[in-house]
Amino acid sequence: MVNYRYLGNSGLKISEITYGNWLTHGSQVENDAATACVRAALDAGISTFDTADVYANTKAEQVLGDALKGERRESLEIFTKVYWPTGPGGPNDTGLSRKHIMESIDGSLTRLGTDYVDLYQAHRFDTETPLEETMQAFADIVRQGKALYIGVSEWTADQIRAGHALSKELGFQLISSQPQYSMLWRVIEDEVVPTSAELGISQIVWSPVAQGVLTGKYVPGAELPAGSRATDEKGGANMIKRFMNDDVLQRVQDLKPVAEQLDLSLAQLAVAWVLQNDNVAAALIGASRPEQVAENVKASGVVIPQELLEKIDTILGGVVERDPAKTAETAPQTRVA
Repeated sequence: MVNYRYLGNSGLKISEITYGNWLTHGSQVENDAATACVRAALDAGISTFDTADVYANTKAEQVLGDALKGERRESLEIFTKVYWPTGPGGPNDTGLSRKHIMESIDGSLTRLGTDYVDLYQAHRFDTETPLEETMQAFADIVRQGKALYIGVSEWTADQIRAGHALSKELGFQLISSQPQYSMLWRVIEDEVVPTSAELGISQIVWSPVAQGVLTGKYVPGAELPAGSRATDEKGGANMIKRFMNDDVLQRVQDLKPVAEQLDLSLAQLAVAWVLQNDNVAAALIGASRPEQVAENVKASGVVIPQELLEKIDTILGGVVERDPAKTAETAPQTRVA
């Protein structure tokens, strides 16, 4: 079963393995399969579910809401996000303006079939809306009881610090950051993590298995597995391409003895690795089959000895991306309409 951790300096506990439905519900996975995966997550003790309005252009929220019908709401932690274009993609269907935030939370609550979300997250930083406007809208949503806590996703350390200062002024808690983080992608370690730790903010990390690369299923020189993310032209292939070279793939294969020493699969090792970081509250995992959920859950509670953490670093060597500037570089510089 899954262990639980506090989210930031709040009193909210979440499952350290959190179920996310990016690139699955409403797009890659049929609704019945998606529901089966959610049921498997609940059976494994996962109580925390993360989605976003942009996933499958709102369909993912609807699928998750349907899958959770009949569950005791108080026993769940439901997270969603706002920023990216939804609906027909009009000029105000995107960003972190007051208009888009206030309309988006109502749409998300309707699709999720709930009166409130436990965590509402700014899916990216909006360079075209005053931060004061954004944070005031979040403060009002908290006061209205539509969200209990506020978080951000893929914000730089400076953006997190500015948002946190405003949240304190406005009387609500900014408690989480949701960045990409894995053995291969460590850009948050030098700036985002220390800043967050200082401010009482936790990480909820996405792609701990590097879009599937750290499972070891991609072998240097071999054909791509049919139906894998690397073959998905809807978006998965584009996300994974940065890791799809023989040097990275061979080093991942070289991690197998480390995983075997811990009696873990490579995927379980990858999830357990991110959870060794004290500032990480949860690792987001997705699934297209229920058995994947059960396998990922085995990473909960694993302690990787220091000598093996050092061995992992030696094996991966220079293929690890550590540049903190990548957070800003991969963020939109202007709103995407």
